[in-house]
Amino acid sequence: MNSSSHTSQLLRLDTAQGGIAYEVAGDGPLILCVPGMGELRSSYRKIVPRLLEAGYRVVLMDLRGHGDSDATFSAYGDEATAADMVALITRLGGPALIVGNSMAAGSAVLVAATRPELVSGLVLIGGYVRDPRVSPVMRAVMRVAMAPLWAAATWKAFLPKLYAGAKPDDFADYLGKVVAALKRPGYARALSLTTRTRHKAAEEALPKVTAPALVLMGELDPDFPDPQAEATWTGTALSAEVVMVADSGHYPQSQQPTLVGDMIARFADRVTHRA
Repeated sequence: MNSSSHTSQLLRLDTAQGGIAYEVAGDGPLILCVPGMGELRSSYRKIVPRLLEAGYRVVLMDLRGHGDSDATFSAYGDEATAADMVALITRLGGPALIVGNSMAAGSAVLVAATRPELVSGLVLIGGYVRDPRVSPVMRAVMRVAMAPLWAAATWKAFLPKLYAGAKPDDFADYLGKVVAALKRPGYARALSLTTRTRHKAAEEALPKVTAPALVLMGELDPDFPDPQAEATWTGTALSAEVVMVADSGHYPQSQQPTLVGDMIARFADRVTHRA
């Protein structure tokens, strides 16, 4: 966690097939932040100081096969990530406000639907909570493009496009870390498998979610043909507040961290309970 005034501890959640890396800082009600596929837990680096100052215990988790987590798993994607969220919240002592970006938003929905006692609220950022409309031909093209042999090169070229709008001032350094992580043995394969995840289970779980939710979406998010329409659809399904983030693409938490950090802190104040 990048903060000059707070320290964090890198820890490991061991499972039967490998370890999940996470770091913890602060004291107070739990906020669990989980990035999307192809990203690192440090995707949330720029909002951590705001959440710590607001009095929360902030946890950043790497996905399976990403960052400091192992790439030894047989399953990746929404359901696998949801299982890791459940295990981590249980270890740390919930409930937690889950902040999920992109794919991790679908995983957060699954946790809220199946283990409501572990979830105080949801913040879904650029969230995939249903399958996009993609033709079989385009799906096949994407599978080839993200084949393990060249997944790192493909992602290096594609990721900057997802940061439409304002880029973080340290984006070049962050991109270098993302690509370097993918070049380690087994990690490009893990990303390739993660990109095949589907979100049908998350969509089917939406009516079962009772936790309060906040939907954040970058106005320029290129992952959706109509970001406003997608955010509105998700917000309606969850009876959630919807906020469109100006000058931002798929990663508002690092593209517009002041606004997003404030929004999450205020939402957390409303939905969490302090002892």
